Amino acid sequence: MIREIVKNDLDGLLRLYMQLHDNPMPEKTNALLQIWDAVFQDKNHHVIVAEENGEIVSSCVCVIIPNLTHDQQPYAFIENVITDEQFRKRGLATQCLNFAKEIALKENCYKMMLLTGSKKESTLDFYRKAGYNSEDKTAFIQWIQPGGGNSWFIFRNAGFKQGDHEIYCRHDESRNEPAGYQNIV
Repeated sequence: MIREIVKNDLDGLLRLYMQLHDNPMPEKTNALLQIWDAVFQDKNHHVIVAEENGEIVSSCVCVIIPNLTHDQQPYAFIENVITDEQFRKRGLATQCLNFAKEIALKENCYKMMLLTGSKKESTLDFYRKAGYNSEDKTAFIQWIQPGGGNSWFIFRNAGFKQGDHEIYCRHDESRNEPAGYQNIV
């Protein structure tokens, strides 16, 4: 079954994410739970999952980004595409991407963008077969990690009633966990 996340999907999603860039299973800290709540409450942040026998086995994230150009049509950004190694080659990631496309169409997006860190030709072919191309745009990434023991990340949440919020999360590298948050309105 392909669907959007529900509140109690956190453990299953985190287990799946362990296969994404060899991530360790994070500790369920208050900071992690605050991020989960922010993602879950953000009407523009869609975490799509494929579930089989009660287990989350594939997923992607689709974020709808409001836009002032292109007749004020939003666009969609796809990230964290992953399928459990034991469930690959069954079309589950394609189904998740198609679900994301349906969300983007419903939200009147004029385009969808996807970034991948993979250089494997099989992965790139998978995205091409799913309808994405690598000819129209050039992507650049700037990794933001200032010196010292702490890194600062910005999570943008545009779905709150009070307006846009920026959540600054200080990451304590010595303990490998978020050390605190600050909401800026």
